[in-house]
Amino acid sequence: MVTLDNLLEKIEQTRNHMLYLSRRMPLTSDAVVTASVELDDLLNEYEKQRKNM
Repeated sequence: MVTLDNLLEKIEQTRNHMLYLSRRMPLTSDAVVTASVELDDLLNEYEKQRKNM
């Protein structure tokens, strides 16, 4: 099972990656949108796990 600390690390990595991409590509590019969706999924998972504590 993924711990909250692991999720927070992955959230930060994904956020940084999305920001990196968004500085080099249009915000509507597939790469930026994909990173944004991944970040949303991670944030949703974090909230779900946090509520179940």
